[in-house]
Amino acid sequence: MGDTTGADHAHMATRHRASRASALAIAVVAAFATTGACSLERPARGPTAGTTDVLPSWADTPTRQAIVDFVARVTTEGSPDFVPPGERLATFDNDGTLWVEHPVYTEVVFAIDRVAQLAAAHPAWRTTPPFADILAGHPERALAGGKQGILEIIMATHAGMTPDQFERDVDRWLATARHPRWDRPYTDLVYQPMLELLTYLRRHGFDVYIVSGGETDFMRAWTRRAYDVAPAHVIGTTAVLRFELQGGVPVLIREPKLLHVDDGPGKPEAIERIIGARPILAFGNSDGDLEMLQWTAGGRGARFMGLVHHTDAAREYAYDRDTEVGRLDQALDAAAAADWTVVDMKRDWATIFAFERPRER
Repeated sequence: MGDTTGADHAHMATRHRASRASALAIAVVAAFATTGACSLERPARGPTAGTTDVLPSWADTPTRQAIVDFVARVTTEGSPDFVPPGERLATFDNDGTLWVEHPVYTEVVFAIDRVAQLAAAHPAWRTTPPFADILAGHPERALAGGKQGILEIIMATHAGMTPDQFERDVDRWLATARHPRWDRPYTDLVYQPMLELLTYLRRHGFDVYIVSGGETDFMRAWTRRAYDVAPAHVIGTTAVLRFELQGGVPVLIREPKLLHVDDGPGKPEAIERIIGARPILAFGNSDGDLEMLQWTAGGRGARFMGLVHHTDAAREYAYDRDTEVGRLDQALDAAAAADWTVVDMKRDWATIFAFERPRER
């Protein structure tokens, strides 16, 4: 279950799909996000007595046991699957894997809000689509414009400043922005079971990286606080940077151009280019993560490939094949064919958020 020898799956064909990081997908998502009807009749139950110190927010199901067993196998000296600490690499998608991505990706909400904040410095925006639509109170029109419109919004609102300045702006926005469903800061909406998994892996000698379609500097502003993941361990979609001297001081300025889109095949490409090693464990939640999971599966030795399947409309959201936000279609089929681990949120997570009242064990 999810824990397989990667060579068995190296032949799986890589198919390019709509990128979660791509502007087109984000535009459609923001305007037309839906929640599919996924349900399971059996409620999640917490770990049995004596095991609550290991992944306590995970229900006592085969999924949790598969994770624990895999970690034991690759970290126990003398095991045929033992992996030295320096080679224990784990990569995680962010949106929909570590925190909520519905009904709209958080970074898209940030970009839309930035249009209003920056409008005074850009008077032409009031008569120029897609900015004019946002300023007139119709963001859905701007997002419905497709790839070009959303690219303009993201590039214009994320450029013209240093990475440090941009990260401070993100921090200020996160301090006041609230998710429309829970009326809580977006950083409250991280998944408690995944936080526990990140900690569990680090305690067992894993190097943990975030590999996401989100923009790198947007995530670096808050990943240490939310996940205890350092900025250097965050890999995402990347803007072009320009070096210049300002009053004799060297600075880097964000340009309104994309250098790398870290989604689909861009994920394994970035992992190899930046980390220089193949993960032995990878987690995602959508078709945009398929190539990262395939790349992980293609290595030698024991491998763990996991997908978070959103099946709990009552506590979070339920969606998979019929949404433009975090569509899980081809990757779900690949997981079934290759026997990867699929985390059923309703069944496998006893608690989803830290603020949630724990279920009766």
